[in-house]
Amino acid sequence: MSLSIVKTRALFGVESPSVRVETHLSNGLPSFTVVGLPEAAVKESRERVRCALINSGFEFPMRRVTVNLAPADIPKEGGRFDLAIAVGILAASGQLNGVDISACEFIAELALTGECSPVTGVLPSLIESLESSHRVFVAKDDLRYAHLLGAKSIYGIEDLRQLVEYLRDPERATTCRYTAETSDQDLDAQIDDLSDVLGQYSARKALEIAAAGGHNLLLFGPPGTGKSMLASRISGILPQLNIKQARDVAALYSLTNTPRDEGDWFTPPFRSPHHSCSAVSLVGGGAKPKPGEVSLAHQGVLFLDELPEFSRHSLEMLREPLESNAISIARAQHQITLPANFQFIAAMNPCPCGYLGHPTIACTDTPQQIEQYRRKLSGPLLDRIDMYVEVPFQSARVSLGAKEKAESSAQVRVRVEQAREIQMRRQGCLNSELHGEDLSRICALSEVQQDWLIVTIDKLALSNRAAHRMMRLARTLADCSGQAMISQGHLSQALRFRSVLSKV
Repeated sequence: MSLSIVKTRALFGVESPSVRVETHLSNGLPSFTVVGLPEAAVKESRERVRCALINSGFEFPMRRVTVNLAPADIPKEGGRFDLAIAVGILAASGQLNGVDISACEFIAELALTGECSPVTGVLPSLIESLESSHRVFVAKDDLRYAHLLGAKSIYGIEDLRQLVEYLRDPERATTCRYTAETSDQDLDAQIDDLSDVLGQYSARKALEIAAAGGHNLLLFGPPGTGKSMLASRISGILPQLNIKQARDVAALYSLTNTPRDEGDWFTPPFRSPHHSCSAVSLVGGGAKPKPGEVSLAHQGVLFLDELPEFSRHSLEMLREPLESNAISIARAQHQITLPANFQFIAAMNPCPCGYLGHPTIACTDTPQQIEQYRRKLSGPLLDRIDMYVEVPFQSARVSLGAKEKAESSAQVRVRVEQAREIQMRRQGCLNSELHGEDLSRICALSEVQQDWLIVTIDKLALSNRAAHRMMRLARTLADCSGQAMISQGHLSQALRFRSVLSKV
C-alpha cells in the first residue's frame, strides 16, 4: 500500500492535540515533502528520518514522498514527529505489512543513527494519549513518566530497529515497559528544617497558619532577622502532592529544559527567582510561549526575596494569577492559558538601608527615599496578600543562646496536614480558594460579627477583597484551633495580620 496513517501529538501549552501523519508514496522524481504547517525543525525531519531509516537497515523509497501533518491549522514544532513520520514511511512502503498500528501513537525525535531521543512536553501528550486508550511509544528516557501515570501501555524504545521488532512481535514489547526502582531516600533529610530558625516565634506561627490555609504572606524586617530563612523552610511543612497535583506540576516542568527529577515529583515546588528576572520569565511568554515562574510554582510556593527590588512592571504582572490562579498568554499566533495556583510569599526590608525602626542602628534614608522604595509596591498588589508579618531584630542571646531546639518541620507539618484535612473534608479545597457562595457559607459570621466587620472595613477603608481575605484567614485560624465556627477572636487576629500593613 502507498498510503498510511500514523497517530502522534502536537504540543500547545499544556494541551496536546492529536495529529495524523498521512504518508503517501507516488510515482515521479524522488522527493520528500512535509506539509501541514510545519516549522523549521519539523521540515528538517526529512533529513533525520531519511538517514535514520537507512542507518537502521531499512529501505528509503526512491519515490515521491508526501507527508501531511493534519489538521493543518495546528502549528507543528520540534522533532517530536520524527518517529511517527518514519513509521508512516515504513508502513506506506510495505515494510510493516501485517502490523496493526491503528491504536498506537509515536512521540520521539530521531538521531541520524536511528536512536530515539526524548522530546520537550512529552507528559501532556502521554496523559491525553492514555485517555484515548492507545499504546504509546516514546524514547527510553521518557519512559519514567509511566510510573507517575501508573500506565502499562507506555513503551520506551532505544532506536527505530527495536521499535519495528516490537511492532512485529507485541509480546516482546513487555521488555520495554517501565520498572519502578525503590528508593530509601528520607524526604525530610533532603530539605532545610524549620528547627534551624531560632527565636522568631510569632513569625514561625504565622508561617504555619499560612501553610495551613494556603494564604499569601509578606515578611518584613531589618536585614539578618531570618526572613529568607523562614520562607525557604515552608517546603518542609507543606504536605506532599497527591497524584493529580504531581502530574499537573510534572507536565508543566516537562515543557521546559529542566524537567523534575523522579524523587521530587510529590514535593511541592518552591521557586525563588532573582529580583533581576524579567516579566516574561516571571509570568511566562516569549515568541513561543513557555511557562514562567508563576506556573512552575503551581501547587507550591513562589518566593520573592527583596520584593521592592523587582521592577514594578514585573510585580504588576502578578496581579492576574494571584486572583485567578491562572495566566493567559496571548501572542500573534499563540494564545494559551497555563495554571498558576501558587502560594505567594515575599520578604522585604522596611527601607532601602534596611534599618528603619531598628533598636540600635539608625536609618540613613530620607523620607523621600523610603517613599520611593515603598512606592514600587502598588495598593492592588498588597491588597492580594493575606498576612503581613514583622520579623523584628532579636538579640544574640535569643538567636544564638537558645538552649532548647525549636520544633522540627515534621512536627509542624502534622498540624498543617490536620488543618488541611479539615478543609478538604468540608469544602474540597483550601480556605484561600473559597469564593462566592462557598465563601459566605463556609465563613458564616454571626450578626454581631458582621456588624463589627462592616464598621472595621469602613473605619480602615479596606476593600471588599481585603474583607474576604480576612474571612478566609479567620476560617483557617479556627481550623488550626480545632473550632467549628469562627469566633470574634479569630476575626480580630486576622485583622491584626492585615493592620500591620501600615508599617510596610
